[in-house]
Amino acid sequence: MLNNYKRAILTEFNRKVLPNKVLILLGARRVGKTHFIKNYLETIPSDSYLHLNGEDIKDANLLKERSVSNYKRVLSNVSLLVIDEAQHIPDIGMILKLLVDSITGIKIIATGSSVFDLSNNLGEPLVGRKNTIYLFPLSQIEFSERENYKTTTENLEQRLLFGSYPELELYPDWDSKEDYINEIINSYLLKDILIFDGIKHSNKVYDLLRLIAFQIGKEVSLLELATQLQMSKNTVANYLDLLSKVFVLFKIEGFSRNLRKEIVKSSRWYFYDNGILNGIVNNFNKPENRNDIGALWENYLASERIKKQHYQKIKTNNYFWRTYDQQELDWLEEKGEELTGFEFKWNENRKTKIPTAFAKAYPEASFDVINKQNYLDFIS
Repeated sequence: MLNNYKRAILTEFNRKVLPNKVLILLGARRVGKTHFIKNYLETIPSDSYLHLNGEDIKDANLLKERSVSNYKRVLSNVSLLVIDEAQHIPDIGMILKLLVDSITGIKIIATGSSVFDLSNNLGEPLVGRKNTIYLFPLSQIEFSERENYKTTTENLEQRLLFGSYPELELYPDWDSKEDYINEIINSYLLKDILIFDGIKHSNKVYDLLRLIAFQIGKEVSLLELATQLQMSKNTVANYLDLLSKVFVLFKIEGFSRNLRKEIVKSSRWYFYDNGILNGIVNNFNKPENRNDIGALWENYLASERIKKQHYQKIKTNNYFWRTYDQQELDWLEEKGEELTGFEFKWNENRKTKIPTAFAKAYPEASFDVINKQNYLDFIS
């Protein structure tokens, strides 16, 4: 069933598998990176590539001896090297640099679930030698490939609750979906963080995620989080940075160009996937039984919008906007000088106007309300 989804990165991925370049595929665990690579490899001759797994010590040892002669031996008669979970291989950046610099025509694909490992090990050695593609949980763009409007609207409720990890499609009943989300959180989600040096209190990471989950659509105070968690402000900032680098959370900053009343120093945080958000707070109740449906709707739209921007190469800066006297916009996009503000409303019958202070400060900006009637235009 998972094979039926054409992933949105496919065309770009095919274009960027190039001789003497490393194509890095990044994304959270369980979003389908390995499955995507497997499908890709089925389209090329099986004797033309070598497929290694960085978590397999035997595979990692093949690359351990960093010499041109060793790599020529390992890659004889092979035009493509694929390394899953590449961040687990020590000095992977220097290894890949030597490979692309010394073996004529070699194409390399490396996948990883954590940016901090891959970035730290790849950044400098691979300057000018790599392309990077991000893979997220399934997006509405991808669902739309095989759903009609009626099916999409019928599936909205469960996507608000369970998110869109690919394997969820294999579980027909809601209890199984809930169990799967909990399994991801407990076994996969924070694996990269918890093996990272310096992270000694996994319960603190979960507590931090819970606090963030209850503040969707609100400004997050690092000092307040630090006080609640009995940690230093710097440690909280470090944990949030790591959570963003393993694709659990993403941050949106406040926007300002000229108003002294605008709030610019605080941030809002969102989960890349609604299922993870609900699993963290252990609440899979239906929307009509939720007092946080507004926040759930906002997180869903924000995460789907981010996927759309990535996949469709929409270059924009994303912000929220708020003044000290509580006028606000949920979402604001800046492209050059062009500003577009959005309000996210679950109840389509609620009338919403552009905030007066925003309209006065930015008269050229456009404004739209995103609700259940028009949300598909916003995310797909």
